[in-house]
Amino acid sequence: MIHQDMERISHTILEALERTSQRGIILTGWGGWKAGDRSAKTFFMDASPHDWLFPRCSAIIHHGGAGTTAAGLRSGKPNIVIPFAGDQLFWGKRVAALGVGPDPIPVRKLDVVSLADALHRSMNDEQMFQKADEVGEKIRAENGVGYMVRLVEDWAASFRLL
Repeated sequence: MIHQDMERISHTILEALERTSQRGIILTGWGGWKAGDRSAKTFFMDASPHDWLFPRCSAIIHHGGAGTTAAGLRSGKPNIVIPFAGDQLFWGKRVAALGVGPDPIPVRKLDVVSLADALHRSMNDEQMFQKADEVGEKIRAENGVGYMVRLVEDWAASFRLL
């Protein structure tokens, strides 16, 4: 996400990864990461398909947009949500309510300690890992497109043409 305080956010994420001895894949997109933001434990990419990348991760840190949250939940991995705006706080609270991630950390309150704590919990809470796996399995078993097609067909069939 683009943010006016990207330097602070970048430093916070890299420092939290360092403090927790975690590696990170940073999807830079159009969010403002600078070339100097490098670490031996981080890999930077412009973009990657979430449905391919997220299942290969131990935990997912993201902004909490509806699509990214859906991909994070589908992956079966714990999600750490750092909401920036809009509906992102709602989705972060849903992640926490489902038990598949810690409470969201609003970007204005993001600091090294809060993110390191969330990472530590996400990486070490067996219940959270189990719940994330269960939720991911349920979502992957759904056929959302097929279900929606049936709903639209049923709705269209309810109109009788003369």
